[in-house]
Amino acid sequence: MSIQSTTEVTVRREVLVPLPPDRAFALFSTRMGEFWPKTHSIGSAPQADVLIEPRDGGRWYERGTDGSECEWGRVARWAPPGELVLLWQINADWAYQADFETEVEVSFTGQADGTLVTMRHRHLERYGDRVAAMRESLESAGGWDAILDAFAALSRE
Repeated sequence: MSIQSTTEVTVRREVLVPLPPDRAFALFSTRMGEFWPKTHSIGSAPQADVLIEPRDGGRWYERGTDGSECEWGRVARWAPPGELVLLWQINADWAYQADFETEVEVSFTGQADGTLVTMRHRHLERYGDRVAAMRESLESAGGWDAILDAFAALSRE
């Protein structure tokens, strides 16, 4: 894939959750399937869960209701309670591609009233001539906003 621009393209979102950083990190990384929209699936079967293996190099994947697994990417950095970096290996056709990756960095910063969760989806320029469409999708109401809003709602339960 040719890269048309050397300028990094990033989608950035933040949400404040009423938890300390260690609990916010744990909720985000171990219960993703509870807040990730079931409609945001690339597997062959309906999505049952979204899982992150808790270590550098771990898998990031979804499990279908039939037990099948579909790769999404892998863990680039597992640094609780402050940072999680996931390599998103989903191409512009919404399919897993082993030799393609963008970066989803999630940081957890303690605040007086909880934790500020900052998500940066970086290197969208790697989508080449489809970067604008991918950015628009990820920035839409159904993109990262919906995912982080659902995460925040779960943190208040």
